[in-house]
Amino acid sequence: MDLEKRPAQQAQPAPEGCLVVAIRIPVRIVVLVLVVPVRMVWDALVAGGRLLTDTVLRPAGRAALWLGRIVLVRPCVALWRYAVVPLAQGLGWLGHRLLVVPAVWTYRYVLTPLGHAISWLAAGVGAGCGWVARGVLAGLLWLYRWTVLPVGQGIAWLVVHLLVVPAGWLYRYMLTPVGHAIAWVAMGAVWLVRMIFTGLWLGVYWTLRVLLVLPALAVWRWVLAPVGRFLAVVGREIGEALGHAWRVAGWISLAVGRFLANLFRWLLVEPTRWVYRTVLTPAGHFVRDAVWKPVAAAGRAVGRTTRQALSTARETVRQARASVRSALFGQQTEPKPVPRREPGAAETRTLGSSTTALTKD
Repeated sequence: MDLEKRPAQQAQPAPEGCLVVAIRIPVRIVVLVLVVPVRMVWDALVAGGRLLTDTVLRPAGRAALWLGRIVLVRPCVALWRYAVVPLAQGLGWLGHRLLVVPAVWTYRYVLTPLGHAISWLAAGVGAGCGWVARGVLAGLLWLYRWTVLPVGQGIAWLVVHLLVVPAGWLYRYMLTPVGHAIAWVAMGAVWLVRMIFTGLWLGVYWTLRVLLVLPALAVWRWVLAPVGRFLAVVGREIGEALGHAWRVAGWISLAVGRFLANLFRWLLVEPTRWVYRTVLTPAGHFVRDAVWKPVAAAGRAVGRTTRQALSTARETVRQARASVRSALFGQQTEPKPVPRREPGAAETRTLGSSTTALTKD
């Protein structure tokens, strides 16, 4: 039960003192007064940046992208497709014919037989060298077994009895007691030096503790810690005041922006819309119905009359030219029509007509 109650007790916020409340209100007022212009300028810059992005930067980027695709990408693709790739294929075919095929032929018919011959020769030489090496090794083993080994054993026996045994006796009965005495003296000297340094260290430690540590601890506990807690409370309140003031400034900036937008709409947009709807639109309809349509109808009538006059004039000119031609060169004989063997479209042979071979009288 105690373990279950402990997190709930820890989750409760600590009560705030009167100092925190006294600091919070003036700090928030001052910060709000300082932050509201900054937030309004920031919102204006954001709106201007969005407008600039939507109207200038994004169309300019799209135009630059299209221009880059036209100027750079398509020429590079065409150069790669119709110049680099065929040239690379030609160079590859040429390199295959001039380099790869001769190299393969040289490897297959020159280097491979030569390598086989060198391998066979090397195998023979290696076998001979191995036989010679085995003979030399056997001779060296015989020499070691019957010459070097007995001599080495004799020298080892002499070294043991002439050097090792006297050295062991000297170490056991002379050097060991002397070493023990020196170690005892060194331990005593070390103990004395340790005691001296311990006393000096205790004196320096208590001197520094009394003169430096205890005053510094008192200053930290009774001066710096309260000042630090006060500054921490002030910094926390300033941070919370900045966040609160930024949000409040956002609301104020939104309200001011809406007010300016409504003011702009009522002072400029709505009068312009009213003038367009109540003045310009009826005037335009009147001009369209009273002026433009009659003028257009008169223009169309003049056009039709002009076209008819022109067609009549062309026909008159054509007839006059035909009359002059006939007066000068005489009447041209029309070519006689040649009778066709097949009947026309109106006289096509059918099973019901009397011109067929089956129904002809």
